[in-house]
Amino acid sequence: MNHPQQRDDVASLWERYAATRDEAAREQLILNYSPLVKFVAGRVATKLPNTVESADLISYGIFGLIDAIQKFDTERGIKFETYAISRIRGAIIDELRALDWVPRSVRARARDIENAIATLEGRLSRTPDDSEVAAELGISSKDLQDAYAKISYTSIVSFDEIWAPNSDRDDKGTLASVVKDERAPDPVASFESEEIKEILAGAIEKLSERERTVVALYYYDGLPLKEIGQVLGVTESRASQLHTKAVMRLRARLRAATGYIA
Repeated sequence: MNHPQQRDDVASLWERYAATRDEAAREQLILNYSPLVKFVAGRVATKLPNTVESADLISYGIFGLIDAIQKFDTERGIKFETYAISRIRGAIIDELRALDWVPRSVRARARDIENAIATLEGRLSRTPDDSEVAAELGISSKDLQDAYAKISYTSIVSFDEIWAPNSDRDDKGTLASVVKDERAPDPVASFESEEIKEILAGAIEKLSERERTVVALYYYDGLPLKEIGQVLGVTESRASQLHTKAVMRLRARLRAATGYIA
């Protein structure tokens, strides 16, 4: 935890950078917040093959940190750490995608599954089970489970993707961007944010009990998938598959309701 004097020093750096865009102040802010990059890179690395170097992830994340510092609005009343974590993770994910390390067939299958879930949601007015998703895709239930396994091993599936559908836009949404700012209320943004939260809450309620448990333990309690597997009495790979399936269902639900996810 930062000492009061350190917090004062960081606050003065922000004031100086916001007022003058001073390069020296920016460099000091980068150094101050650099541990965030290592933290985020470590979290992302747990979902990647061992062939991906942590040092590479950190280097990608640094660009996200720099971008966050340059674009952060100190007047919004949001903690910089909250804002920066989403930007750092986004930069890492964008770079990994640019390298095309995930097989195209896996990405295509993931899109097919999300499309099938969204279609069935609209047709059935409920969350489809795996057998219905498999039937919609014209594959066996075993093939669907194999697809979930491949997606969970080779892709980064995260709640943040729900809020950041288009990585090419500078104003892409993040979890931080939908936090209500009491000092600068925007009625339209507030309405849209609350609407999405309600849709997401409803979608979570329609997940299976195990999927809801994985979401709660992973995103709210911060447990790694290995520990979540121990809680549920399953392997880490099975916990990873449950997490992947839950997020894909949520993405499909939001896409069907809002069109936010391409």
